[in-house]
Amino acid sequence: MTSLSNKKILVTGAAGFIGSHLCERLTEQKILVTGLDNFDDFYSRDIKEANIKDLLLLDNFKFIEGDIRNTDCIESILTEEKIETIVHLAAKAGVRPSINDPVSYQDVNINGTMVLLEAAKKFNVKKFIFASSSSVYGNNKKVPFSENDNVDFPISPYAATKKAGELLCHTYSHLYDIDITCLRYFTVYGPRQRPDLAIHKFSRLIEANQPIPVFGDGSMQRDFTYIDDTIDGTMAAINNCRSYEIYNLGESRPVRLDKLICEIEKALGKKAIINRLPMQPGDVYQTYADVTKAKAALGYEPKTELSEGLAKFVKWLRANNRLASKK
Repeated sequence: MTSLSNKKILVTGAAGFIGSHLCERLTEQKILVTGLDNFDDFYSRDIKEANIKDLLLLDNFKFIEGDIRNTDCIESILTEEKIETIVHLAAKAGVRPSINDPVSYQDVNINGTMVLLEAAKKFNVKKFIFASSSSVYGNNKKVPFSENDNVDFPISPYAATKKAGELLCHTYSHLYDIDITCLRYFTVYGPRQRPDLAIHKFSRLIEANQPIPVFGDGSMQRDFTYIDDTIDGTMAAINNCRSYEIYNLGESRPVRLDKLICEIEKALGKKAIINRLPMQPGDVYQTYADVTKAKAALGYEPKTELSEGLAKFVKWLRANNRLASKK
């Protein structure tokens, strides 16, 4: 694996769940990291500030509060920090919220990505990692999902913005000789997971003896991917960023929703109270990553069993119950 020592990397969305974990891993390797985040109010600022509190003590981490749509802000960072690689994780997140507010999702996720790509072109940044999503596959009938599958049928505005981001990345890679890798993340979980996501939300409510909202009959399946495995794959993608590539980063072991709830109950040692609700618009029935390409090209090897990952998450949840109760 190529060493990243002394490289200068910009991570957008640095105070978020995946972003803060990635920044920690990068700084551990003595890489000079600039983190950018605008503390979007999708969930509590306190949570995000806690995510990066240890990073702020490091000499090789610099944090800037700013917006990816602000061209002056991005160009200032690239000028002053001499950035060599951009890892673009920042986005308006969530399938269901995007249905209620599609315009802002388009503005942040598409326009923001365009600002970063234009800046990369202007300042000769030759490596760019884009965080895409398994949601681009929509209700794909073929499983497992392969990078070669047709993804022309997203079923939520969020998914559509991620597909659009991939297309913009392809265009800039082709026209301006930028090495760009798009990573399709599959339902990442673990310590610091966003409070709106199922594992965090269910665990918090079960712990508080409150009902959990379960959409559908429990047969929905997700390819839950532990954060450490996701970061391993992302680091490998940074190290091996060449030309234009798309990789699935999943666990490749889909789990039914009812099975997930049972596993969360075991991890917590408490039973769930189920509030059964109809399926929601925009929700896909299943996700299931084919990671053959990532294994071959990146050496990606997800290894965290769901029970192990949930135990680590519950330990974090109970140690951070003040923050975990915030949304």
